[in-house]
Amino acid sequence: MKFIDEASIKLEAGKGGNGCLSFRREKYIDKGGPDGGDGGNGGSIYLVGDDALNTLVDFRFQPRYRAETGGHGRGKDMTGAKGEDLYIKVPLGTSIFDDDTEEYLGDVSNIEETVLFAKGGYHGLGNVRFKSSTNRAPRQTTNGEVGEVKNLRLELKLLADIGLLGLPNAGKSTLIRSVSAARPKVADYPFTTLVPNLGVVRIGNESSFVIADIPGLIEGAADGAGLGVQFLKHLSRTRLLLHLLDIAPVDGSDPAENFLTIENELKKYSEGIANKDRWVVFTKTDLMSEEEASTRVSEIVSQLGLSDHVFKISAITGEGTAELTESISQYLQAIREAEAAGDVPGYDPGGLIREEVHQHSLQRRAERWARRHQDPAEDEDEGGVESESESGDDNIQVHYEP
Repeated sequence: MKFIDEASIKLEAGKGGNGCLSFRREKYIDKGGPDGGDGGNGGSIYLVGDDALNTLVDFRFQPRYRAETGGHGRGKDMTGAKGEDLYIKVPLGTSIFDDDTEEYLGDVSNIEETVLFAKGGYHGLGNVRFKSSTNRAPRQTTNGEVGEVKNLRLELKLLADIGLLGLPNAGKSTLIRSVSAARPKVADYPFTTLVPNLGVVRIGNESSFVIADIPGLIEGAADGAGLGVQFLKHLSRTRLLLHLLDIAPVDGSDPAENFLTIENELKKYSEGIANKDRWVVFTKTDLMSEEEASTRVSEIVSQLGLSDHVFKISAITGEGTAELTESISQYLQAIREAEAAGDVPGYDPGGLIREEVHQHSLQRRAERWARRHQDPAEDEDEGGVESESESGDDNIQVHYEP
């Protein structure tokens, strides 16, 4: 299925109906006076959160929306019909920006949450409104006002409790396959994962959480190298990040250096995301004996100065995954209880992460624009991603399997 994580749309609210110029004309009633009615208000446009949607792909094929115009006033003091409001469904986790001013307008994060983004025009007045003791036969009317026109940019951020970080082939996709029903592609070469994947992890019958797997990061990712930086924004709403480290990389690299590489790229991209709670998970422990794995983990932990929340797992055999998922479930439950009591702020107090992600998105759009004008034949984004739409948005294929 197609997955679009950015889309530009145009909203045109309905124009208000015009007022009517009319006079009462009936048999045996001479000079009946004005009876022109008002027009109807134009329809407004609202965005509504819908949990059944998980992509902005529909907006690629229908980028313009227009609400109904208000009806004109009529004689006999008849008011024109109000224009019907237009309700547009968007996925939960959609951020809305003004595409002209780049101003942040709001988020749609809750089911059935309805937000007004384009107000319909006010109705015109009929001539009956201008009747007075000195003007018994007014011929003044007013036209309805034009509805608001908005150019919006929608940015979708996947709603997940847990986000997975790591170099390519660190075992992220294998882990999500092991603990959930998601089935992302797994292979023994880098960048097997080209698009994000979501999976629902169930703990018993009453507890569950959503985990997000994004493409692996490499050195220089924050400056545009590789693929993963395109999807880092999907980690902005997560409660916890799991940094996966291959305990014995096949390329012979040092796991400690690999850890610092990802940490540095994360800080370059967003201080807010880098400051999220982060646990370290050593993967592929089945490639060595339990004693060797424990010794190796202890050496790396000591070298990096890590203190707690360190796990070692083998996603292939399932060793250690139950302990990891149970710890995550307890952590999330504690967070929810604290938030219900008002003891901790939300996922992004003050909108720091949202603003950082927004600015990075603007920078990428400016770089793509400059690249296109230098080489008009270039119609594909970096990393083999499909060609962009006219608005400059990334069109990405995602396997979403909750």
